[in-house]
Amino acid sequence: MFETLTQRLSQAAESLTGKGRITDANIKDTIRQVRLALLEADVALPVVKSFIQHIREQAIGESVGKSLRPGQALIKIIQSELVNILGSDTVELNLRVQPPAVILLAGLQGAGKTTTAAKLAKRLIEAEGKKVMLVSADIHRPAAILQLEMLATEVGAAYCASSSDESPESIVERALTEARRQYMDVLILDTAGRLHVDEEMMGELSRVYSVAEPIETLFVVDSMSGQDAVNSAKLFDELLPLTGVILTKADGDAKGGAALSVRQITGKPIRFMGVGEKMDALELFRPDRMASRILGMGDVLTLVEDIESKVEKEQSEKLAKKLKRGKAFDLSDLKDQLEQMANMGGMASVLEKLPIPGNINPAALQQSVNEKQVKHQIAIINSMTMAERRYPKTINGSRKKRIALGSGLKIQDVNRLLKQHQQMAKMMKKMSRGGMKKMMRGIPPGQLPPGF
Repeated sequence: MFETLTQRLSQAAESLTGKGRITDANIKDTIRQVRLALLEADVALPVVKSFIQHIREQAIGESVGKSLRPGQALIKIIQSELVNILGSDTVELNLRVQPPAVILLAGLQGAGKTTTAAKLAKRLIEAEGKKVMLVSADIHRPAAILQLEMLATEVGAAYCASSSDESPESIVERALTEARRQYMDVLILDTAGRLHVDEEMMGELSRVYSVAEPIETLFVVDSMSGQDAVNSAKLFDELLPLTGVILTKADGDAKGGAALSVRQITGKPIRFMGVGEKMDALELFRPDRMASRILGMGDVLTLVEDIESKVEKEQSEKLAKKLKRGKAFDLSDLKDQLEQMANMGGMASVLEKLPIPGNINPAALQQSVNEKQVKHQIAIINSMTMAERRYPKTINGSRKKRIALGSGLKIQDVNRLLKQHQQMAKMMKKMSRGGMKKMMRGIPPGQLPPGF
């Protein structure tokens, strides 16, 4: 996310190296680089103009203290302005109404409304303990109705059945009655979309809105559609009383123009971001943390929250006790660690939230992390017997051949995994005896993520 913009802004700040003060003369080229970086990231032109003007006003004559270099001072100014553009404050969902609180999702076809409805339901169920019902009023796409029913089962939400031969208004009326009967806290309504904004769709949406009377009307938009995302959000906001925006597919958006533009253009807060295909890959949008991510400062707070919510505490405690008793870190333990990393979105997702020095290309760093390799490693361990996982030293040549064949990989891949396990086993042994400092000394050069 935002890899291109992160790299360009860091380079712009570095151009002030050696200056004792930020002046109109020495910042001119830097401001030009920042403008180009924003335009390349597909940020809306009015937003770019406003952004540059505010940065120039704050930066000119800015004294650089002993603790800050000019580049750092500029980054501080840019970060403050990014937070302002992204919305300053985190805006939580407003569900303070007589149940059921209705959340209406609107947007163009293909933006990811149906999947987002399920992700939002899962978040409300698990994080807030809400009883949630899902319903689809998309009578133009029967597959969407079936998809939402399957996803409702997956995330543990109630589902109100609907069919393409009903009117959207009657579906909503019946869903409201059923949600009240079952004492639901929240009813999430998935609506129909089109490939473009048209009169028929907006008329249907208006009628559905009147019947549903939602407390939250959220516009779901594909962040990778760039300026189209901003334009469609503006059109929907003019025709429907939106209360916020959900950006989908943000994990695949290297530019970030939609995120930086949609709040400023529509005046509506970004509420959530979809950051992956899994049902738990929906993040609450926090402007201050996002500004830090864009500038390569990381987002350690979100990383800690991810670890607390997605890492199995019982497994971690069990491993800690095992190591404390002097038992070895075996291949089953390694498999558990790999699976927990995958649950957090993979190493790329973790790296994205860690502070990255300006001399390192974030895009190149993320590309170097091969997510397929983790899946291959898990497949290799799955091809081993329980005895082999517990006693890796028993794995000889013939066993390696069998394991490679069983996992569909090569013997070299098996050897690589066994070597990695040996290194991790040594680290875990040092950690159990002498804490984190010894563990860090045991890691080979270049194996740690940047910033450690």
